[in-house]
Amino acid sequence: MTIAAYAYIDPYIEAAIQAEDFQPTADRLYVDYSRSPEPRSALQQLFADCKVTPPERLLIRELGEIGDSLSDVFQTVTALENSGVQIMALDQSYCTSDGVKGEVDNAQLLKLAEQIQVQHRRQQLQAGHARNRVNVLPPPGRAPYGYRRGRYRYALDRATAPVVKAFFEHFILYGSVRGSARYLEKTYGKRISASTAQRWLQHPVYRGDLLYKDDSVVRDTHTPIISREEAAQVDRLLRRNRKLPPKTASAERSLAGLVKCQECQSKLKVSKVTRPRQDKSYLYLRPMQCGREVNCRAIAYESVLEKTIDAICAQLPEAVSNLKGPPIGAIKECLLTQIENKEQALEQLDDLQQQAILDETSANLRAYTLRNELSQLQQQLSQLPPENLPQIAQTLSVKAFWLDLSEAERRVYLREFIQSVQIVRKDNSWDVQIQFVF
Repeated sequence: MTIAAYAYIDPYIEAAIQAEDFQPTADRLYVDYSRSPEPRSALQQLFADCKVTPPERLLIRELGEIGDSLSDVFQTVTALENSGVQIMALDQSYCTSDGVKGEVDNAQLLKLAEQIQVQHRRQQLQAGHARNRVNVLPPPGRAPYGYRRGRYRYALDRATAPVVKAFFEHFILYGSVRGSARYLEKTYGKRISASTAQRWLQHPVYRGDLLYKDDSVVRDTHTPIISREEAAQVDRLLRRNRKLPPKTASAERSLAGLVKCQECQSKLKVSKVTRPRQDKSYLYLRPMQCGREVNCRAIAYESVLEKTIDAICAQLPEAVSNLKGPPIGAIKECLLTQIENKEQALEQLDDLQQQAILDETSANLRAYTLRNELSQLQQQLSQLPPENLPQIAQTLSVKAFWLDLSEAERRVYLREFIQSVQIVRKDNSWDVQIQFVF
């Protein structure tokens, strides 16, 4: 049996199709492109071949592909079936064996017409969304909170953009998703769930980028609400918080969630103790689940903090100097070279189109692909660790630096460099042992 296949493809939506993509595999493949200067040329070639050596069966993905309108579809089906070709739609909406010409009743014909209209409507919507995506226009739907729809891009909403900005600033300062959501409700009366707050923190739109349905990101398409430096800090906080218990991420004290008892292997929590009829309070670190017969004794919080700072000042420069990591400078140079090459390729597309080397569709697709690749490279560049890590370690090894920080600021630095602080007990004395993240 000779099997032919026909496909109508929008190059903005899907890539080229192969004969092996049809089941059973087609012997002949006819493909038309929706944005071609010669529409339906492959379909005309199919009609010409049917007059000479017609295939016994024609495979199509759905019936609506073989015509631009309802009348075109029925005319094409009639003409092909009159040539002795059996038509089979892979979506099971039509098969010649189920309705040979002259045997389709009115109810079946009406149902088939409704299916074709639905297919054409879906194709039109997908084509419009794909055209907007390739032309770097905002995706369909309502603008994200903090923005309003402009003609060609998102514009800042003066009433709601400050609310989003305050949300990000609160998260950068305290590192708590739920706490930042509660802050919005208390301060601005804007109620959002924790999942929405998490989505805001990760969404590229607030960084000036557009995110499309195919998960591609195009950078610098509109005015951002947060800067790239703030976005990188948000990403670091989110990565760090994934390793901590949910309640610890927003704890007030800087050592919360970091201290662990080496003897009983229990994490230590910060407990606040007050005396009757006195305003003064005391902070202690107590084991949460001590498995010993005699529980490990609590330790004054300030004493552990002081010893932790002393240990950081003494051990961090040496730990950084012994760090054997990848050559950050060489990786950064390589990424910058790739970014420069792709930016030059993007600038050359207009000249290639004017010289008729690329048509408009190919140029738009190539520009879209290059913007997506540029976004990925720039994202990798922003996630690289700093090259001046030894200089940063020297700054962090100054005790006065730590003492001048607030608890919130100290928490950010401690969780950035420390994985855990272990309490090593020796009889009635104790000491701290620091495990750095590198």
